[in-house]
Amino acid sequence: MNYLKAKKEELSALLLSLKAKYDEVLQKGLSLDLSRGKPTAEQLDLSMPMLGKSRTVADCKSASGFDCRNYGVPLGVPEMRAFWSDLTGIPADNIIVGGNSSLNLMYDTVARAMLYGVPGGERPWCREEKVKFLCPAPGYDRHFAICESLGIEMITVPMKADGPDMDAVEALVLDPAVKGIWCVPKYANPTGVTYSDEVVTRFASMKTAAPDFRIFWDNAYLVHDVYNEDTLLNVFDEAKKYGTEDRIFFFTSSSKITFPGAGVAIMAMSDRNIAWVAPIWNVQTIGHDKLNQLRHLEFLPDKAAVKALMARHAEILRRRFDIVLDTLEKDLADTGVATWTRPNGGYFVSLDVLDGTAKRVFALCRDAGVTLTNVGATFPYGYDPDDKNLRLAPSFPTCEDLALAMSVLTLAVRMAALEKLLA
Repeated sequence: MNYLKAKKEELSALLLSLKAKYDEVLQKGLSLDLSRGKPTAEQLDLSMPMLGKSRTVADCKSASGFDCRNYGVPLGVPEMRAFWSDLTGIPADNIIVGGNSSLNLMYDTVARAMLYGVPGGERPWCREEKVKFLCPAPGYDRHFAICESLGIEMITVPMKADGPDMDAVEALVLDPAVKGIWCVPKYANPTGVTYSDEVVTRFASMKTAAPDFRIFWDNAYLVHDVYNEDTLLNVFDEAKKYGTEDRIFFFTSSSKITFPGAGVAIMAMSDRNIAWVAPIWNVQTIGHDKLNQLRHLEFLPDKAAVKALMARHAEILRRRFDIVLDTLEKDLADTGVATWTRPNGGYFVSLDVLDGTAKRVFALCRDAGVTLTNVGATFPYGYDPDDKNLRLAPSFPTCEDLALAMSVLTLAVRMAALEKLLA
């Protein structure tokens, strides 16, 4: 039944029926979680062989003979820089290896810009009268939290089917106070969109008022295909065509390849940016966990090994994405009150419900024992102006729990829509 075209009598009868089903769910005492994009235990088990080896002194040395048990090599073991170069297509000399968290690297990079400024700028960002960032939305809540914690004003940019609304971006960057933009260019969080070639080229070629404008290119899901593989244009290659390499700050990690709590994160940037950050980096740290870098290199010696491992991840994730997408199709496709993304990879599905009902859906799910990501989390300042977007994270629950949680969610979506239409 299309709720938007049905008679009120039909809607009222249906709502009564759904309320009866919801009352039955309330009696079950459920405790299910769809709120965070964490790998399930089955995925984590795939990398357990990495931890099982007893080490000798020889095993603790890099190919160049450096003893990775000791201080030193602050920019990362050369083999690890080369490994990420193979995965990303970025020269190894332009890659810096950090700890386990790319989010940490992103926060530090914004904080460094606030304290020191960046090449091309006249002063540290903290001395500007105002600093603004563009925030494609729906987007990643932790990006927005970095800006909010550092007092950076956020401006929402709508997400389209091929990436951010570039007409809006190109107009907004003519404001010299706009210093940056957050981007998740492949399988974006939460929409699953991969930026088109045109969008990447426009990022590389656009004119900006601020000479120290930076694109924070968080390519977290570069090898995280679930169905067909999306291709993403190399932003550095495009930037070189226009002489704009300095504006790219690139980040990724192995967090959802091996262990989220014990992976390897990197950032990559132009020669000029590397020369700027390296002296500050050397003050911050004498080196991150190089033994962890060696463990990863032994377990994943090359790109082929990564692709083989990620194919096994995809098998696990595909079952969960199928449950989410099949349930949404079965329960909501004909109602006219919901739309959702169908990503080829990544970790999320973005669900838009009837305007003005997302908070009600959240409350109905919460009361029934199903935890969702907070409504508004996918927008700057936690505010969804249309009260319609919900981020679904299928990866962590068991398939059985996920199927049950999805049945509760779609029940809540239908109930909230009917309540609003009948009000």
